[in-house]
Order: sequence, then structure tokens, then C-alpha cells
Amino acid sequence: MKLCIREIEEVLGAKAVLQPTGALPAPDAEADLSCAEFDSRRVLPGGVFFAESGERTDGHKFIASVFEAGAALVICRKTPQEVESEFGIPAGSWGSYLVTPDPYAAMRRIAAFYRSRLRIPVVGITGSVGKTSTKEMIASVLSRSFHVLKTEANLNNDLGVPVTLLRIREEHTAAVVEMGISDFGEMRVLAEMVRPDVAVFTNIGQCHLEQLGDRDGVYRAKTEMVEYMNPEGTVCAFGGDDKLAGLLREQEAGEPRMQGKTLRYFGWDGDGTDLPLDVRITECESKGLEGSEAVLEMDGMLQMIRVCVPGAHMVLNAAAGACVGLCLGMTPGEIAEGIEALQEVGGRGHIVQAKDLTVIDDCYNANPASMRASIDLLGMAEGEKAAILGDMFELGAEELRLHEGVGVYAVRAGLSHLICVGERCAAMYEAAAEAAEESAGEGYTDIRYFADKEKLLKALREDREDLLPSGCAVLVKASHGMHFEEIVKELLG
Repeated sequence: MKLCIREIEEVLGAKAVLQPTGALPAPDAEADLSCAEFDSRRVLPGGVFFAESGERTDGHKFIASVFEAGAALVICRKTPQEVESEFGIPAGSWGSYLVTPDPYAAMRRIAAFYRSRLRIPVVGITGSVGKTSTKEMIASVLSRSFHVLKTEANLNNDLGVPVTLLRIREEHTAAVVEMGISDFGEMRVLAEMVRPDVAVFTNIGQCHLEQLGDRDGVYRAKTEMVEYMNPEGTVCAFGGDDKLAGLLREQEAGEPRMQGKTLRYFGWDGDGTDLPLDVRITECESKGLEGSEAVLEMDGMLQMIRVCVPGAHMVLNAAAGACVGLCLGMTPGEIAEGIEALQEVGGRGHIVQAKDLTVIDDCYNANPASMRASIDLLGMAEGEKAAILGDMFELGAEELRLHEGVGVYAVRAGLSHLICVGERCAAMYEAAAEAAEESAGEGYTDIRYFADKEKLLKALREDREDLLPSGCAVLVKASHGMHFEEIVKELLG
């Protein structure tokens, strides 16, 4: 990492205390650091660790372990004497450190400085649904022509984004950064660090409505990215989203934030949009759980593609990846190779074949749109189909109505088994049961309700066949806070 302690001191306007750690000499303030992390378990010899007092744990408790691991510097809120008094870690055992009022704010300032010196294309991705799967697709496409650094796991917030930027090394020739927000102003914090050259918007949906109010609020909050991106950069957006059409209206109206930028849309042919599509899906054939084959029209050129991950949404992600690839000078053939190379991501529609079940592990997160998309994916499976659906969080005043809508959608999709789990899902269960009764004779749906995950786990252990017959395909999906990965683990034995 081309960053040293002296530069950190200059960015923060503060001096570090440089001293030996045990048998190790004091670090060279001009030497490059190896890494920058807020997770003590990831700190490497010669790295910097950011210690902060959080809601769940206090990073200062791990200072001794990071120095033992060879950390060159700790940036922290508390002095060695305060940490010794609070946690019993001897002040004399510390290596080099820098005390600052807000270590995480310091991390963001350092990341912004580091990003300002990078001379590689940086892609920023946001949206209500599909950020991570789109990030994976774009990274897969770009990997045909670039050495790509991408966001790991869920590091897409004001802690994860700076760490992602600080993981960019000299060998990387492009970066793909996922940016997740839940409130107004949060995108500004992220975008001021990332300063993307290409800004990608997947969609504007019904997410985080408790804070953002409605889809217009979601649009305002997420498109703040445009204001802080490269003034001559490119915006890539889904052309089938009515709110994202606002970007073109802003550009045509001469709004300052869109001036100087190139605007490209991607989407489905014939979906009713009047927007000019630079990447258009002209044909698409589902191969069930084996994926899809499609034709993309890219700047007027036709290209056959194979998407090995199932679901129509993944074909749309491929169009997003193609849009970015074109922006960065890739050929249609290179783009097609990158699309086909994509692998599934655990917890994001990942399909696992157990002994007597096909499990669709999509338990990382959920909102109404992604629930419907996952139910559609489940519909591609053969034989009996079951869904274990849990609470969706942060939907605001409309949360019960939105849960009801998912329940009705599941019944009308022809699922044979629906298991609703959680306090909010009581509304989903009741609406699904009513819909099943109204459609009696058109198909049978066994609908069950469990107040919490633990009750369902107990029932699965006692008599799983009563809930999920052997040979069926089962979708597991809920908001991340429901921790449905435990259900996946139980199903897989």
C-alpha cells in the first residue's frame, strides 16, 4: 500500500508517537504500510489498525493483539493509560500510536487522500436491489481486461468503503466499490471518498423507507453519488426504472450535477421505456437453474452471452456489466467472456444441492422487489417448490402491506409450501392464507407460520418432512438481521 505514517500525520494534522514494540524497532515513518483495517483479525505485520469504541465492542480491547501481530501503528481514541485503566492492557506494551477524537472519521479522511492519488478507473455501485450481485458481475466482466479490486462481502458502508479503497494496491488496474446507504447524507460521505469515474445505479425501490420516506427520497439520497463523481465520468443506469429516468431529465434540463457527464442506460428491449438504451437485452432464454442465454445489443453490435447464474435479474446484471465494460473500452467478445465466468455468491441466490433438497440460499438481505425476484427464481426449479421467508426490515409505515403483497405473490406463483417466519411475517402469512383460499382448486399451497427462527429450527429438527418433502427446492430469504443462514445450515445438515 503506497501510504506511510508521515502522510497519515499530514492528512490528520496530528503527530504519532513512534516507539518500539517488544523486540521490534520503532517503524520508519516513511515506509509503506502493509494494510489499514478496523478488524483486528485482518491486521498484517506493518499495518495500521483503527481502534474505536463501538456499540457492540470496543476496538481498544484488541490493541495488544494487533501489536503482537506486528502492527506498525494504531490510530485510536483512548490513550495507553486510559486503555490500561479500562482493560488492563499495560501502557508499556504499546507500540506506535496516534490518538484522535474520531478514529473512523480519520480512516475516511485517509481513504479519501489515498483515493485522490489513484490513477485507475473506479466504479461505484448503488441501488435498492442487486448491488452485490451487480458488483460481482461488473468485477467478473472487467477481470477480462483489468486486475480488479472489488468490495468484499458486505463492506459497503462508511466503515467498509474506506477499507476497500485502502486495499487497492499497485497491481490493481481497476476497482469496483459497492456503496450502501439507509439515510440522507450517507451517500455524500461515501462518494466523497470513492469519487467514482463510473457511477452505476441498479434501481430505485422500496428500501429504507423509515428514513427515506418514499421512492423519491430513495432517488435523491442515492443519486448524491453523481455530485461527487468524476466531473467527466459516466453514469450507467437501469433504463426500466421510472425514477432513474430522472437522470436524463436532469441532463436535458442542464442541471449542474449532470453537466459534463456521459449518461448510458441498460435494460430490456420492449419493456415500455422511452429511454435510449446503450445496452439492450434483445433475446433471453431461461435454462432453469442452470442460468440463461441471451443476446445483448451493445452500441448497435449484437453479442450472444451465457449467464451461468439463474434468474432474469442476472441477465439484467450482465447488461449492467456490459455497460461498464463498454465505458472502459472493452470489446463485446471480452465482455461476453467475463459474463460467462461469473460464479454464484453465497447468501445471494446461491444454489446448493443437499442430500434430498435443492436449497436456494438468498438469506443475506431482503426487500419486496428482491423477494419477488427470488420467488421467480424458485419457480424455475422442477418438482415441488417451497419458500421460507422472514421479516423485511426498514420498510416504514407500509411494512405490513408490503409483507402482505409478498405473501400473495408467493401463492400466485404456485409454490407448494410457504413458511413465514417473524413478527412482520404474520401479515404475510394471513394474506397468503386468504389468497390460497380464494384460489382454491387452482393449486395447493401448504402455508405455515412461526413467530421466530428458533421455533422453525426446532420444528425442522423434530420433523422436517412435515414441512419440506424430500426432493423439493426450497428458497430461504429474509433481511440480514434475521440470521437465516442458520436455517440454511440446518437444511444442509
